[in-house]
Amino acid sequence: MVSERDQTDPDTAAARARGLRVALENHLPDSLPVGRATAIFCYGHCFHQREAVWELELAVGGVRHRPAAVRMPRRDLFEWLTGPHGAGEDPAGRSYRSGFWSTVPIPAQPDPGPLHVQAIVRLCSGVELLAPLGAIEVAAPDPRDPIERSLAPGTVAVCMATFDPEIALFTTQVQSLRAQSDERWICVISDGGTNPLRFQQMLAVLDGDPRFVVSRSERRLDPYRNFERALRIAPPQAELLAPCDQDDRWYPDKLAALRDALGSARMVYSDQRLISADGRILRDSLWRGRRNDSANLASLLVANSVPGAAMLFGRELAQLAMPFPDAPGIQYHDHWLALVALACGEIAYVNRPLYDYVQHPGAVSGDVSGRARAARRRRSARGSRGWRAAYFGGYLTREVQAQTLLLRCASTLTPRKRRALEWFADAARRPLAFTWLAIRPLRGLIGHGETLGGESAIVRGILWRWLIAHAVGRAQRPGRRAYDASFPDPPRFEQPRLRRWRAGG
Repeated sequence: MVSERDQTDPDTAAARARGLRVALENHLPDSLPVGRATAIFCYGHCFHQREAVWELELAVGGVRHRPAAVRMPRRDLFEWLTGPHGAGEDPAGRSYRSGFWSTVPIPAQPDPGPLHVQAIVRLCSGVELLAPLGAIEVAAPDPRDPIERSLAPGTVAVCMATFDPEIALFTTQVQSLRAQSDERWICVISDGGTNPLRFQQMLAVLDGDPRFVVSRSERRLDPYRNFERALRIAPPQAELLAPCDQDDRWYPDKLAALRDALGSARMVYSDQRLISADGRILRDSLWRGRRNDSANLASLLVANSVPGAAMLFGRELAQLAMPFPDAPGIQYHDHWLALVALACGEIAYVNRPLYDYVQHPGAVSGDVSGRARAARRRRSARGSRGWRAAYFGGYLTREVQAQTLLLRCASTLTPRKRRALEWFADAARRPLAFTWLAIRPLRGLIGHGETLGGESAIVRGILWRWLIAHAVGRAQRPGRRAYDASFPDPPRFEQPRLRRWRAGG
């Protein structure tokens, strides 16, 4: 339903309301816990069939926000609505300049209930229309989520996310957990949709071992959400949490060494050795060819340096990190967890490998060190590594993370960390912040090259955002040039030097 916010004739108001076409094209979070702030990404289109739109605002819980981009060219939408499938939805062709998007901060909500997201549209005639876009349910955490289990003080919950694991590698990982010298652990396995036959094979490997608790998701989960679920269902008595992949091999002293090194830090992680599936050593340290730095928040935001399977952290950190934010592009649980840890404290490091990171084509992150596989991926991605993908999949993903950190970690951020997050979030709006981001790769000249120039790819994405708005000018319909600000699906974002480093180049 669209409502009118002026005193015009009711029949005229209804006609204008019927002509408004506004919608979000991305999925809003289904729910948000009471008392937990976040940032949401909103992407959609807005146009009126007969009148020009003068202004658009997004209202979340009654609080208005100006979108970061409006009247952006949507060639895809225009061609669909004005073509044979459009059914008269856009007779005047106004859908071309209808794209909008924004990262919207949502402060912590004190009470349960629906949080309504609305569009407030002002037409050139002065009429203001209000249209619902969706709702986010604010609710108390479900007490049934965590697995109830009586645990000894100091128990580590190893949180494994699985999906169709190769059974031989899964068996090796399970055996390496059973061989831990630190016996104060339990393993929670969140399965994100393994096929029934493979799942039965997994259960056979576990062989009824009470230290392993398996919980199957009711729906298919990607790794980002599957690891979030694994952390959420870990027994509340577990004081420490350790993410775990389904296909690595932990050294016997991994948990003990991480526990000893955690100290007052919010998180600790170790080096790793890269090996092939048949046991050949491919790299004796992850950090060959790249500086390891987990103390600079801006650098960590640009390029993660803390692998998830190398981590150990306290339950308080996991609670602060959840729910994981919804951001455009491909999201990684370890990147988000490391950012939360550094935003609210320090990250410690064990300077030796504590596990083998097994490289094989079926891994979620692919064969990191395989040159042939990396070459194939480069060839297949040539058409999708454009500046538009760098904006949506590179900059905006990190902007959502930065905005969420500013909200959730407000009381623990140091002035330097707060400034880094604010400058990054403003890089697409303020020339000075953009310049700061653009010149950061020069830090490599003085030995601070931990991002391997990853900022440059993000900067190209921001430039695309500025250039396309300038290039399309005042055009109301597509011309010979295919200016298009539609969301790339998927937004394949790559940082070239980081990709070469992962491939062993």
